[in-house]
Amino acid sequence: MTVKVLEIKDIDKKEIQQRLIEAEEELANLQFQLASHQLDNTAKVRIARRDVAKLRTVLHEIELGIRKPGTKTVPGTKEA
Repeated sequence: MTVKVLEIKDIDKKEIQQRLIEAEEELANLQFQLASHQLDNTAKVRIARRDVAKLRTVLHEIELGIRKPGTKTVPGTKEA
């Protein structure tokens, strides 16, 4: 499950929280598989960690009021 930041920014806070829970569960599962030598592609752990970080970042921006739920850009920045 690769998460794209633009995709996250279009959804509301509850959906982001739900996706964060799912991503954390996936990360825990991957770490367990890695520890038990059942994981073939170890890069999946890194991708899952980054997905969790992206979700937490956008959620924190919403909580601080930096970003409003459902907006694509941070106020004061240019959109490419």
